[in-house]
Amino acid sequence: MDERLLAAFLRTDYRVRLDGGGWAGIRIGQALPAALRPIVGTREWGFLTAWNPRSRPQPRQHNRQAQRQLLRALRELAGIQAIRAAVGVGEDGWREHSLFAVGPARTDFDALARRFGQHGYVHGQDGGPAQLRLFS
Repeated sequence: MDERLLAAFLRTDYRVRLDGGGWAGIRIGQALPAALRPIVGTREWGFLTAWNPRSRPQPRQHNRQAQRQLLRALRELAGIQAIRAAVGVGEDGWREHSLFAVGPARTDFDALARRFGQHGYVHGQDGGPAQLRLFS
């Protein structure tokens, strides 16, 4: 992964839709926002997308279909506790629809990110810091 792409991952605002409206933004290296802690508890969580595999832009229809497949795959994982709509928002205005999921093990999130051709995803446990998990 080139430095420019890594920098974009690190600067992205990973926004999770809240039940009562509004968004909570996750940042790499920072603690999980207080608004998300009741949803997460002490469990593992992941912020994933199926959009634009290998960081190559895809037609909107393709991205939407892949995202629906990711949602189905998340629902089938053992231990899934919650799934929330989410969006990654870059500093230059790009957006990727995403999903925030709570409960499965990191290895399950890793497998899904790889299956959907992603360079990585954001992961954490309980209210601890968000970590960027990268794959080569």
